[in-house]
This record gives sequence, C-alpha cells and structure tokens, in this order.
Amino acid sequence: MTAAASPPEVLRAPLVVEFPFTRSLGPVQSAFLTGLREGVVLGVRTSDGKVMVPPTEYDPVTAEEIRELVEVSATGTVTTWAWNGEPRPQQPLATPFAWVLVRLDGADTAILHVLDVPGPEAVTTGMRVRVRWAEGRTGAITDIACFEPDTGPTDGRHTAPRREATPHDGLFADAVTGIVAEARLDYTYSPGRAQTAYIGALSERRTVGERCPSCHKVYVPPRGACPTCGVATTDRVEVGPAGTVTTYCIVNIKAKNLDIEVPYVYAHIALDGADLALHGRIGGIPYDRVRMGLRVEPVWTDGGRYPDHYRPTGEPDADYDAYKELI
Repeated sequence: MTAAASPPEVLRAPLVVEFPFTRSLGPVQSAFLTGLREGVVLGVRTSDGKVMVPPTEYDPVTAEEIRELVEVSATGTVTTWAWNGEPRPQQPLATPFAWVLVRLDGADTAILHVLDVPGPEAVTTGMRVRVRWAEGRTGAITDIACFEPDTGPTDGRHTAPRREATPHDGLFADAVTGIVAEARLDYTYSPGRAQTAYIGALSERRTVGERCPSCHKVYVPPRGACPTCGVATTDRVEVGPAGTVTTYCIVNIKAKNLDIEVPYVYAHIALDGADLALHGRIGGIPYDRVRMGLRVEPVWTDGGRYPDHYRPTGEPDADYDAYKELI
C-alpha cells in the first residue's frame, strides 16, 4: 500500500495596492470643501433650478458650466440605506454603522455618508438625521464625521421648519485648493497552480512559462489558460534568461517605500522563447540610453526570489521584426 501524495502547497500572501492621488480643485469643489471646514454645506443650482449636493461644476443634463452656489441645511432625510456589520480599516467608523443616502433640507439630490446608530433596527428610510461635525476639520469630506438621528429642535408641538437653500458667494478665507485622495486596496492574494509553479521556478533562478496546446504561444508569467484560445495550458516551458526590451518608460517620481533613485527605467521585456512580455526595471545603463530592441539579462541579489533588475547583455540590438508582435 502506497502513501497518498501530499497536496501542493497553496501560496497566499498579503497584498496592498495604494496610490495617493493629488488633485487640484476648481472653484465649486474648493468652495464645497472649504465650507465643510467651516461647518457650512454648499450645493449648486442647476439650469432647471434643482440643487445638487455634493455640487458638480457641470450640469448633468445640459453639460453647461454651473456656478450658482447655495447653502443647505445640515439636517436631512434618509432616502435609502444598507447595514455594515463589519467595518473595514480606514472606514469612517470603527463600530458597525449604516451606509446612507441623505437628502439634506434644501437639496434635490442625496449625499452618501454613514449613519451612527446602534443597529439596523434603528434605521428607517425617511428618518430624519443631522450632520455630526468632526473635530479639527481640514477641508475634506471627512469633516462630516457621520450622520446621527435628528431629534429636534421642536416648538413643543411640531418639528422646526426645514430650511430652504439660500444663496452663498462661496468665499472663505484660506480656501482649500487641492486634496490628496488616498486610494488603497488591501487583500490576500493566492496565485493558483500556474503562477505557483512560476514563483517556485523563480526561487531557483529559472523562468518558466506555459504553452497553449492550440496556438502554441508561450505565456510568461503563465495564467493557467490561453487568453486567446480559452484552453488550459499545462505544458511548461523554460524561457530566457535573456530577453529584449520592447517598450519602456522613464520614471521621474519616487514611489513611497521603494528605495530606488529616480530617474529609472521600467520596461516590458520579451524573454527569449516567450510570446508575452513581462515587466522589469532596467539597470546598469544610463536611463537615457535605454531603447527598444536592447538585449538584457536578469540580475539576482543574494537570497532574492526574483530578478532585482535587468542589465544589458552587450549583444547587438534585436531587429524590430523580431519583437514587433510583442509590443
């Protein structure tokens, strides 16, 4: 009786993709965010008289430029909602909350934000809510910390009248003119059968792709299936190690947590025997001498599980016809 073979190890690794996007603000968005810093909610009136909150700079119906700013109330009505029982990092509240669309008094559109209530039974469509302002406001949507149930004020018999939109010049001292939007995706990645074999080969300083049994193209990195023919790729093929630069870009902005001095070159490299170009950094040559057709080879660091960069081999440049289909 023979022992059953152990199943292959399933690789998993945490992966974070983030990009801090810096953008300038036009007059409408600048007024809106500066207003939030000052505890004022502004909207914009469209050509048909409707009030949009948050405001846009162009009419969604006519595409006309719109600039007529108005102030609306910090109270409003929930138009729809969804319960979030497990808040993720960086979300507005650390405790369970409701995502809500709120139509502020004086507005004709709803704003998306969060509602701080103890449970889903405390939320209803049509309920009255009010803004809870954040402390230390800076001119961002997070200056609205959240919404909370609105319980007043009243005149003793009826809820106080709802406020209508009023004209506002949008002028504030020290206006906010730009923001940094932190885009981040944090997840666990599992590469699957084909890329697990690819990663394993890299640890041995080999590059292994897979060939399609139908069109016979060799894909590196392998995907487990041919994207053209739609059939599984199981025939493994070692390629490289040398290759040809097909296209490239010069990077002039230093990335966070990446210890590489700018400028440097990032290129698509078609390894010998592969029908798909992979990407890698080019070193060992001035950035302004990198070119299409340059022949390169991988450079490994001690203990590295993948090439640190690619450097010129010293061979003559490849003829354009040899790699034009891989651009």
